[in-house]
Order: sequence, then structure tokens, then C-alpha cells
Amino acid sequence: MNPWVVYCDGSAVPNPGRIGLGAVFTEPDGTRHTLSQAAHENGCNNEAELRALLATLRELKLRGAGTLLIHCDNSVVVEQVGGAAAKPIARLASLFDEARALLNSFDQANLVWIPRHRNSEADALARAALGIAEKRVVKTSRKRR
Repeated sequence: MNPWVVYCDGSAVPNPGRIGLGAVFTEPDGTRHTLSQAAHENGCNNEAELRALLATLRELKLRGAGTLLIHCDNSVVVEQVGGAAAKPIARLASLFDEARALLNSFDQANLVWIPRHRNSEADALARAALGIAEKRVVKTSRKRR
């Protein structure tokens, strides 16, 4: 069965500060959806990333998704939720437990780490939820002499 393909990201501005959540998910038939919302809580970047994952998983559950391939650019979230032997963040332990339980409630779900530059659309949605413009990368070239 083809999976729902998911990219999620959270943003804390400043860090710690207000939390924005963003996600892009594509159904097996190619239909795309986005999520962009501000969280009611303040927190750090890791909490923002975790809350973005939770909000996305809840939305996917409501939509009846069964098999998921989730991309996240936060290695701490991927390690903690994935069950790797990572040093736990005590303050966020209950949120990590909730994410693991929700992830395990799907038929199949794989959470994988990706580099930040491959998650730009979800990042832009998380920042937009806070009223912050998309990060712009300015490339400069130097001529060699």
C-alpha cells in the first residue's frame, strides 16, 4: 500500500517563544494538504517540532490515513520518537510518549530525519503561522582571479 508522504516542521520564535506548526502531506492518490497553525503554548524549538508532529498525526488520523512516511528535520524528535537509545528530555517526556503512542496507532508509520533544506515548505508554513516571512537564502558568487 502506498503511504501518505508527510513533511512537518515546528518553529519557536524566539527560542524559546511562540510556537508555529507546519506540515505538508500528500495522500497516496497525489492529493496535497497543508497545515499551518500557531500553538497555544510557548516553548523551545524541540517542543515546537514535537507539537508539529503531534498536530500532523492527529490530522492524518482524522483523515483516515493508514500508512505514513514522515519526514522531520529535527534529529532529537526522530531519535526520541523512533525509540533509539537517546538521552531523554525530561520536560518533554509526556509529549514524546504521546507521539509514540499516536504513531503506533497507524497501520504502518516510518519517521525519518531529513536535512533542513529539504523541509523548506513545512518550515515556511510553521513560520507563516506566526506571521513571520519565509527565510530567504541569498547566494553570493565570488569570481576567482
